[in-house]
Amino acid sequence: MPEAPSPQSAPPPRPSARPVRPPAPGPLGYGPGAEPTVLDRRRGPHGEIVLRHRATGEPGPATAGGDRDGGDAAGLNGVYEIIANGCFLMDTSDGRSERLLVRSALAALPPDRAAPTLLIGGLGVGFSLAEAAAEPRWGTVAVVEREAAVLDWHAGERAPLAPLSRAALRDPRTTVLHADLVETVRRGVPASVDALCLDIDNGPEWTVTEDNGSLYSPAGLSACHALLTPGGVLAVWSARASADFERELRIAGFTSVRTEESPVARGVPDVVHFAVKPA
Repeated sequence: MPEAPSPQSAPPPRPSARPVRPPAPGPLGYGPGAEPTVLDRRRGPHGEIVLRHRATGEPGPATAGGDRDGGDAAGLNGVYEIIANGCFLMDTSDGRSERLLVRSALAALPPDRAAPTLLIGGLGVGFSLAEAAAEPRWGTVAVVEREAAVLDWHAGERAPLAPLSRAALRDPRTTVLHADLVETVRRGVPASVDALCLDIDNGPEWTVTEDNGSLYSPAGLSACHALLTPGGVLAVWSARASADFERELRIAGFTSVRTEESPVARGVPDVVHFAVKPA
């Protein structure tokens, strides 16, 4: 969680991103009583963004890039959280849905697609990038991130989120772009990709900032459609399913529209919306 353009009639107001939530108790060894420590707080053109840390008392498992089935990340002691404008975006406790975003997008591509190209919207804590870099089938992997602070939290050996993304950022296939994803898609840069994986909001109806809403509008989905190669896949992370968004994807010309669920410690599952541009 981590960057195209307006419906004919004004949509209802989009709710803001979900408020900061207390951590779910469980095997990570933290709960509502574990007070977070603010490691960095910055203000930028999109408001305030904060990196927090919660001690768990246990290191993560010794698997590069974190456990693919969730859990604390390799080399991270405790859980790191990203908060934007007072709203919870993501943390490092469980990366299953972020990895699903990339893994299932690849599975949905034509099996004969050689060295497919991937564009990830949002660097976040790095789970999606780590998943992509661990898969040799991807030809190139580009990540668009608009927040300079997020980029800094991954940059350098001692950066707090470096254990999650270090190997992926060193991969010669990886390119990181400091840019706004909405503008990147609107401009059609790069000219085309085989998979477009978006994780810049808490969902199409739960945007972090108001301007991100245009990405999920008819014009925004049309721009995503134009960016994809024939047979290409659009994948959109969301904190909840949306039948309205599935309908908008079909109206925009996508086929094979479906939603995959990813379980969470409590509450409704995270989901990923998938859609395919006809070949």
